[in-house]
Amino acid sequence: MSLLDATGDAFRLLFGGDRELWGIVFISLKVALLGLAIAAPPGVLLGYLLAMHRFPGRRALVVLTQSLLAFPTVVVGLVLYMLLSRQGPFGSFALLFTQDAMILGQAILAFPILVAYTLSAVQGADPRAHETAVSLGAGPLRAALTTLNETRFAVFAGVINGFGRAISEVGCALMIGGNIAGLTRNITTAIALETSKGEFAQGIALGAVLVVLALGVNLAMAMLQGEGGMK
Repeated sequence: MSLLDATGDAFRLLFGGDRELWGIVFISLKVALLGLAIAAPPGVLLGYLLAMHRFPGRRALVVLTQSLLAFPTVVVGLVLYMLLSRQGPFGSFALLFTQDAMILGQAILAFPILVAYTLSAVQGADPRAHETAVSLGAGPLRAALTTLNETRFAVFAGVINGFGRAISEVGCALMIGGNIAGLTRNITTAIALETSKGEFAQGIALGAVLVVLALGVNLAMAMLQGEGGMK
């Protein structure tokens, strides 16, 4: 089959409502969004604390977070595989090759991105916002929310990048998900499988979905930022 024919078949799969294809897309969105939802609160909190407070070990945490940004996803998957396998310390939970394991992996991958973006955003924020909130009697939580509100676009950019890393990575999902049809096969692992078999139609279709998702989240970010983000 030529690439032109494969592309035509890909669009027929997309617009024909192919159940297998859209089931794969649903699994990808589910594990990525749930992983992001788990990682976001502690990630933003840790980023804020690292930016606003000085304490022993702070520098080590910042360096560790920055190092995790470039950590290979397949290595994260390998570590989780060893922890979740039957011989591992958490093997009794029977999480390996399940969506729960994939969600955990996506949360771990998104976490350092959220920390790093929040840390950078809060450090670059006007300190008068926090000082004014405190002077008006705001408690620690209210003052933190005020600062985060001032940096919301930068923090949300971290959320978008965390989602992008979660939904587009293949190494971790393959290691701990197992690429099981109808259960743990997501967009990236399906693309890898189908193209390795020489079946390009589904791979092209799923690749197109990834591109649309990437464009969609960036457009949403630009719209949230207002006219300045659309220029």
